[in-house]
Amino acid sequence: MMKMSFQSVLLAVSVITTTGLMSGCQSTQPVDQHNLTLLEHAPFKVLEVESQEEIFVLDEQIIASLKQHFRQDAQPEIKHAQMIMQFLLENGDASLSYMSDANLTASQTYQNLNANCLSLSILAYSLSDFLNLEAEFQKVHVPEYWASSRGYNFLSGHINLKIHEDRTKYYTKKVLHTAPRTLTIDFDPNSRQQAFKTTPISKDRVTAMFYNNKGAIHMVENKYDLAFSYFNAAINIDENYSSAWANLAILYRLSDQLETAERLYNQAIALNPNNNTAKGNLAVLYDLTNREEQAKNIRGQLHQFRKSNPYYILTLGNQAMEDGNIAKAIRHYRNALKLNNRLHEGHFALAKAYYAKGDLKLTKTHMKRALDLAEFEHNQVQYRGKLEWLDAVAKN
Repeated sequence: MMKMSFQSVLLAVSVITTTGLMSGCQSTQPVDQHNLTLLEHAPFKVLEVESQEEIFVLDEQIIASLKQHFRQDAQPEIKHAQMIMQFLLENGDASLSYMSDANLTASQTYQNLNANCLSLSILAYSLSDFLNLEAEFQKVHVPEYWASSRGYNFLSGHINLKIHEDRTKYYTKKVLHTAPRTLTIDFDPNSRQQAFKTTPISKDRVTAMFYNNKGAIHMVENKYDLAFSYFNAAINIDENYSSAWANLAILYRLSDQLETAERLYNQAIALNPNNNTAKGNLAVLYDLTNREEQAKNIRGQLHQFRKSNPYYILTLGNQAMEDGNIAKAIRHYRNALKLNNRLHEGHFALAKAYYAKGDLKLTKTHMKRALDLAEFEHNQVQYRGKLEWLDAVAKN
């Protein structure tokens, strides 16, 4: 598989700390029916994927366990959701890793908790629904965030879950007369600490995000028929989901169908004019079709929009490291930390750059800083292990 640079491909996924600029905006133009017809005659084999019911259903073992914990004569209260969410947070911390490939159904997530935040939110929704607590997914308007995996750059979005006591549904026959209460469940500590704007999104949109994530992973693995099947499923359940169209365009581009890919990129942008992932990848297509000036204009606009985003600057540093330009990478990493000096990813990146340069003292300094700032256990374990290794190297 050819390795892609930041300028060459961004995959939009919908997992956090995981996959995905999430496109929650209303479409400004209707879906081109010709593009929908294209999907019916695509050069890919359509394979079976999970249904929406299969994604959200709780299996019999889970239901039996829930019935043991919650008496049938108990009122459906917010505290019940709090108890379950606390269990998930305490047991699932190590699995909340960016770009986790574990895009799991609700039942799969409950069984092993090795899932990304989208999957955990789906599980939380299903558990809340079982307890007759009304759950509503919300798009969280976080800054653009990238991570690299297998030669691709993934742009991630974020969702959380708002739970209401639903007075129209009851696990029992009793009636509540108190005012309904709400609880927001958010599996990302950074999002919990900051008051980001949120927008309600539908269960169909979240299902489309699930399909989109799985399609992106299969595309990276060169399983193009399976990738198409998931992108197609995403569009079938929510044809206004811009990110699915954008990733489908990447699939066509990788299959050397550039004219169709361009049409699909434009469809993604028409549905969400703020889909910068689609715009950046359209610039790549312009390069491939000898329209360098148009590509340059798009990249210039995107740079102006993103230059105050430390995660974008970190990604430029990562690109410089891949190109072997350590000095340039260090400049980018330091500039990112000037924008936000509490990014553990920035200090970890600097540590790697200084190690490549042979400066073990600064390597250790920034590795310690990364450890101090890391909130997830899996990051702490990673950084602590590298510090122990550096200490062993210093002794030798």
